[in-house]
Amino acid sequence: MASDRSRLTPGADISAFLDEAGAGDPALAHLLGEIRACTVCVDTPRGKPMPHAPRPVLRASASARILVASQAPGTKVHLTGLTFNDASGDRLRQWMGVTPAEFYDTSRVAIVPMGFCFPGQDASGGDLPPRRECASQWHDRLFAAMPAFDLVLVIGRPAQLYHLKRLGRHAQIGASLTETVANWRMVREAGARPKVYALPHPSWRNTGWLKRNPWFEADLLPELQADVAHALRVRDAT
Repeated sequence: MASDRSRLTPGADISAFLDEAGAGDPALAHLLGEIRACTVCVDTPRGKPMPHAPRPVLRASASARILVASQAPGTKVHLTGLTFNDASGDRLRQWMGVTPAEFYDTSRVAIVPMGFCFPGQDASGGDLPPRRECASQWHDRLFAAMPAFDLVLVIGRPAQLYHLKRLGRHAQIGASLTETVANWRMVREAGARPKVYALPHPSWRNTGWLKRNPWFEADLLPELQADVAHALRVRDAT
């Protein structure tokens, strides 16, 4: 269960967290505007078109030193426009050891999913995988325009495959998500910068995974929280 420090209070006013004005760089701000207006998954989809109107949700700036590279927004995020505005977000903030105010400070933390829009649900009510259009259309351009991060959290298998390859860490990609996450020390230290953590999705659906892998909370999370705190201190000192 997420601590009170990391939790968004139910019914809280989230309007301050939605203010993302000023990416700190005109070219990046222009690119973010293009992404937020994107409708490629409806106009020229790869496969079935998006079953609802697109609502791209991401957060980025020229000064952020932590990147949260996630999968895709869920239903609550789609409705509110605020990423990780749900129980998964509470758990992720607990893992990181940060408050909502720290997490949603775009000058310090960038949050860029593999799919920018909620992809819809399958027949059993689970979220579909991230749309493929986003990565092919935007990701290479976006990350070329963004700063050199000190810390990157890659959440879920799609983000791990894309970002570990992008960062030259092909050798650290395991045969499964569990193998990649379990190899966290080698993933983290494979390059001088940034430090990288491969994480499972913080969804309640992965509670069983956490129970089967107690090393994640006992060994990985204290190191993750120390690295998050360090990255925030470095950012604030510049």
